[in-house]
Amino acid sequence: MRIVVVGAGMAGVQTAVALRDQGHEGEVLLLGAEPHQPYDRPPLSKDVLLGKAEHSRFDIDFPGRGIELLLGRRATGLDPVRRVLGTDGGELEYDRLVLATGARPVALPGQSARTHLLRTHDDAVALKGALRPGARIVVVGAGWIGAEAATVARRLGCEVTVVEAAPVPLAGALPAEVTEGMRGWYAEAGVELRTGAAVGGIVDGDVRLEGDPGATVLLTDGTELGADAVVVGIGARPDTGWLDGSGIVLDDRGAIAADDRLRTSAEGVLAVGDCASFPSARYRTRLMVHHWDNAVQGARVAAANALGGEQQYDPVPYFWSEQFGRMVQYAGHHCPGDTLLRRGDPEAADWSALWLRDGVPVALLAVDRPRDLVQGRRLLERRTPLDPALTADPAVQLKAAVRA
Repeated sequence: MRIVVVGAGMAGVQTAVALRDQGHEGEVLLLGAEPHQPYDRPPLSKDVLLGKAEHSRFDIDFPGRGIELLLGRRATGLDPVRRVLGTDGGELEYDRLVLATGARPVALPGQSARTHLLRTHDDAVALKGALRPGARIVVVGAGWIGAEAATVARRLGCEVTVVEAAPVPLAGALPAEVTEGMRGWYAEAGVELRTGAAVGGIVDGDVRLEGDPGATVLLTDGTELGADAVVVGIGARPDTGWLDGSGIVLDDRGAIAADDRLRTSAEGVLAVGDCASFPSARYRTRLMVHHWDNAVQGARVAAANALGGEQQYDPVPYFWSEQFGRMVQYAGHHCPGDTLLRRGDPEAADWSALWLRDGVPVALLAVDRPRDLVQGRRLLERRTPLDPALTADPAVQLKAAVRA
């Protein structure tokens, strides 16, 4: 049986490896659009930009594992009736197909030549060359990737300004009452944060300085920010446009609408990672999770079910972000109606917050509180009811806040 995996990021690589680990003896073909050997993405915004590592390639012996790499080859279409994958290098027949094409970063209209995205190895190499001491760096977006890019740029001695259209940082991920306190992190690091600042355009050349080779970020309020480089971190969208006409059902966000076994609407085709969403019985909603842990966990399930298994996928999502000298970790999934309990002062060096639904924890945010994270994840997994008063006391360990 030939199994083709489309996408050589974390989800695709881990699926291919899991197929071998779970006993598949047939062909495994791993298709990657980039010409580079498969690599991990999180280090791109950290060690690669900081110059601590030249690359983040996976330490996997693909030929030794019997995994055939088809690199520099992009998927262009799919005929699930004939079980044929279209690529820019010709058609590939398959018996089972796993879609792991990830997500594409959102670009600003009319980006200048001085504008950088941060998604691929080539993106990181290009941006690294611009992060020189004293360079003026404007980061568009105060989300996870924007905060990490600003952190690295400041550590490298750049002058950094972050512009965010929302009134607070991390507005798309967390409620304002939690993220408002993070505003001070930027000031502490020497980063100027401009919230409520929408970008109207980016043009080559600094309009304030004759002959300057940089760029100008034009804000909608008329402000002009000169920059030697601009980093755009305003989110990513599932890379699924190539599936047009295939009959594969997408959800309203453009993600492949997988079921709770990560199977798509086409027989023999599964989807995993950033390109897919799945129904969660735990959270009673359809989740689309663009984070490393989802790619790793989902790959094992996708591999098992590609081999005829019936494993259900319903994880507690988890991710982390290193920003401004802090380790920020989040587990679970919260909704606007859930009860927020703070553990500690958000102005302090470390603190955490939990969201409860009918007394049961559904999500946890930990800032430099690893014990809360470890204990909280166990409580989330087990859906253990908590005593709200004890939970809100930062001096009480979470495992001791279990409701009697």
